[in-house]
Amino acid sequence: MTTTASTARAAAAVSRFAAALGAVLLAAHGAAIAQSTAPTDGSPSGQTDAASAEAAARGQAKYLHTCAPCHGRGPGDDGRPQLPGTAALAIKYRGALPAALEDRADLGYDMLRAFVRSGSWSMPPFRPTELTDDEIRDIAAYLAVSSQRAASRD
Repeated sequence: MTTTASTARAAAAVSRFAAALGAVLLAAHGAAIAQSTAPTDGSPSGQTDAASAEAAARGQAKYLHTCAPCHGRGPGDDGRPQLPGTAALAIKYRGALPAALEDRADLGYDMLRAFVRSGSWSMPPFRPTELTDDEIRDIAAYLAVSSQRAASRD
């Protein structure tokens, strides 16, 4: 067997493994969403509409500053059709979930915090000194509002 054939065979095996792992992770992610009973906006129950609107406004400002440079809609400065975080999620979910975070109804505080603190795939983790839990909670409130807007547009 030639070196080229061995390399091609190894690359194919790695590709199959990556696809299988992605499918398992997507299934586990879906199961976690189905079992979640927390409010999708990350707000404590009983929060007033005014407080919720304030949290969403703070969350939008923080999202635009911290998240949107990678996860926003639209083309990147490099001319690619999507920003890197949005493009990565489009590849990861292959249409099963929206790539734009602002269109996702499944990103409550607990899930968002898990991704922010641990990172995921090509996303680095963020320390509490970079993004506080209260700021993550506000971002979750904003994403709950933005996902409702996105659903009403469809």
